Amino acid sequence: MSKKGEFYKDNKPGNKGWFVIEFKDVGKTYADGTKAVQHVNFTVEQGEIFCLIGPSGCGKTTTMKMVNRLIDHTEGQIWIDGEPIMSINEHELRRRIGYVLQQIALFPHMTIEENVSVVPELLKWNKEKVVQRVDELFRLTGLNTSLKKKYPSELSGGQQQRVGVMRALAAEQDVILMDEPFSALDPISREQLQNDLLHLNEELGKTILFVTHDMNEALKLGSRICLMNAGEIAFIGTKDEVLASNDPFVQEFMRQVRGSVE
Repeated sequence: MSKKGEFYKDNKPGNKGWFVIEFKDVGKTYADGTKAVQHVNFTVEQGEIFCLIGPSGCGKTTTMKMVNRLIDHTEGQIWIDGEPIMSINEHELRRRIGYVLQQIALFPHMTIEENVSVVPELLKWNKEKVVQRVDELFRLTGLNTSLKKKYPSELSGGQQQRVGVMRALAAEQDVILMDEPFSALDPISREQLQNDLLHLNEELGKTILFVTHDMNEALKLGSRICLMNAGEIAFIGTKDEVLASNDPFVQEFMRQVRGSVE
């Protein structure tokens, strides 16, 4: 099989229009016959924030976890940067992809500086480069450098989540997976971090696959929004296309936010 996916654009990595992530007729069937997702087709371009949303159990998190092989797909093909993910060693693949969880999962026995440095050190960066990268990430995320020697338990929830984003960006990965990263935060912290993510991505141009259950969040952050239902894609479109859609499933989702979205 060719390394190039069906949707592959023949240009250079990093260019606008480069398909960083590609799904072609992807499915996941478990040993007991349960189909978690099926017939999933989409592409994510360089620099996009592509939001997956849908009801509980719709397959959005399963779809995201197949990108870094936390769950292996059983049907179809997934490419990253034009390369089939099954041809990449899973540990190498995960080091190439940043990952931000709702639970954050910082190492409690490590300082903030040590948490952020984990992946660069695994990649055997020299100490000077690691220190420079940590300092750069503190600047980009707006965290005070006085927090470097603090432990996760000494930070607020919003600060901890910023550290989670820093760790995902630490090794300069081009692809970031974000699994409902702000859903456990209070509304003020959540809005601030959403704004921070938009500003951060304007500067860095990362490719982000973002899972959320909140349509307002998807409409605010998403370059495009993918609505899933019962393991399949129901609709993909921009904010304007979602708002203008007459699809019954889309309208059901929009009913709760119709009055609050411009």
